[in-house]
Amino acid sequence: MIDRYSRKEFKDIWSDYNKYSIWLKIEIASAEAMEKYKIIPKGVARKVKSKAKINPKRILEIEKKVKHDVIAFLTSITEKVGKEARYLHKGMTSSDVLDTCFNLQLKQSGKILIQNLNILLSSIKKQAIKHKFTMCIGRSHGIHAEPISFGLKMLTYYQEFLRNKKRLLNSIEEISTCAISGAVGTFANINPKIEAYVSKKLGLYVEPISTQVIPRDRHAQFFSTLAIIASSIERFALEIRHLQRTEVLEVEEYFGKKQKGSSAMPHKKNPILSENLTGLARLIRSSVIPALENVALWHERDISHSAVERNIGPDATTALDFALVRLNDVVKNLNIYPDKMKKNLDLTKGLYFSQRVMLELTSYGFSREQAYAIVQKNAMSTWKSNTSFFENLSKDPKIINKMPVNKLKNLFKLSYHSKQINIIFKRTLKN
Repeated sequence: MIDRYSRKEFKDIWSDYNKYSIWLKIEIASAEAMEKYKIIPKGVARKVKSKAKINPKRILEIEKKVKHDVIAFLTSITEKVGKEARYLHKGMTSSDVLDTCFNLQLKQSGKILIQNLNILLSSIKKQAIKHKFTMCIGRSHGIHAEPISFGLKMLTYYQEFLRNKKRLLNSIEEISTCAISGAVGTFANINPKIEAYVSKKLGLYVEPISTQVIPRDRHAQFFSTLAIIASSIERFALEIRHLQRTEVLEVEEYFGKKQKGSSAMPHKKNPILSENLTGLARLIRSSVIPALENVALWHERDISHSAVERNIGPDATTALDFALVRLNDVVKNLNIYPDKMKKNLDLTKGLYFSQRVMLELTSYGFSREQAYAIVQKNAMSTWKSNTSFFENLSKDPKIINKMPVNKLKNLFKLSYHSKQINIIFKRTLKN
């Protein structure tokens, strides 16, 4: 990821220095295990730990010559450690180091993403509770439907991001495996006890069966989960963008005193943060197809997945981190306008009570089809003339001949649409 969308925490995780440091931890842990089981002489791990230095620049210099990153890394370690380094990597293959490291970096990334989700969930919950009974119009197909509360809108996102947290926790566990099984995964040249030791040391699980690589269906799940979270971010951002439109203006991104909205039009206040989140979501989702295609490798391994993962690993996790932090900032500082919500509720002159009127008419002897036709006729008249829906209904002889006007009037109460909100909140926030 470019610096503009990269926070320091993720730059550090995906830095060459962190990668090589993890490689060294894997090699040292493997050496400790081999000493424990008398496979190599005692003191090797201690010597490597005290003498080895991570020098990314030197490793890259060597790689230019040998054209192999793990060999270049081991050579650079040998330069500092000396003859004891010959016991490193005994019976191992490059993928043991690369895959275990990659999974550990994904796990490190996932932990921060979980923290981000927790912070975001807290911000959404606060807005939901604050606006529990702040009534606004619900829309379907972009058209006014029936009233909803802004708190309920927020609550849908709260529940969705709870599901996302659960998905991500599951995917982190799925990706937290370690393979130290040697060429083609048979343990022919390395004892499985080494893998068990290293896994425990690094806080990972043993990969039950690997080929020469850790199976890539695990990674496909992880990146698919990132994409789902990104889509949830986009859904939220899109709602804010719609609600900030001039004609609607029920909410608005925070706009700083010195902030500029347009180079040409000084009056503009654009939802740039939400638009940016929409773009980042597209980028994150683009990692899914390559991750899925990485599942199918030739026989026990090839490296067609390698270049893909070197890109999507840092890019997708870093972009999602940035997006979650940005969305939280938007939610926390969102300007919310209840008066404009009320004004928009009144735009259609009471049309959102159409369903209630229709249902009530069926209790006065009308069939559902008859009731629908009567209400729709008056609704269309209201649309066309921009007159009161109640007044149009109260002049319809088919209705008034059977339903008293005061009964009709009682149907036009906004509180009718908020009567179950407490129940929805209770069952959503019970966890």
